[in-house]
Amino acid sequence: MRKPRPIAPGNSAGAQIDKARLAQMLRVDHAGEMAAVEIYKAQKAVFARTANTGDIYRQLDAQEKDEIIHKAEFDKILIERGIRPTIMAPIWQPAAWALGTITALMGEKAAHACTEAVEAVIEEHYLSQETELGATEADLRATIQKFREEETKHKDDAIAFGAKEAVGYPILSAFIKAGCRAAIGISQRI
Repeated sequence: MRKPRPIAPGNSAGAQIDKARLAQMLRVDHAGEMAAVEIYKAQKAVFARTANTGDIYRQLDAQEKDEIIHKAEFDKILIERGIRPTIMAPIWQPAAWALGTITALMGEKAAHACTEAVEAVIEEHYLSQETELGATEADLRATIQKFREEETKHKDDAIAFGAKEAVGYPILSAFIKAGCRAAIGISQRI
């Protein structure tokens, strides 16, 4: 796991986090949850048309429900704080749909590999935010911590369901993780 970004002196002692930085965090979190919902929707659409895939459909449905709750919470937080979503949403949404569709067409294990890769990046991302927030923004920190724990469960479940057994797993996982990290970096800025 990558190390969390260094925090500004004083954040852990309760100093207020910079509003611009907080907006970056929330913009990324919102975009990530929106993308997760799209990935699961696309995967479910593929598996709904495939014989003998009831188990994975139910797994994806349960995970999607968590992501819908996460996105709704970030929708609310953005509105309350007057923060705009990333302008990249019209690109991230179909990109996430495409990722979900492609990995589902590759099979159940590839769909789980997608979940594992995405959630591994999100887990480290949320952990970094928890560290950066420190004692500031206690309610937001608690929300992010709760969501991180749920994302970690999704990752662990995906591994248990065979994510690492997917054909080409190392390359697939590295590609998805790189895409997630790039989307995080871009969404922070615009």
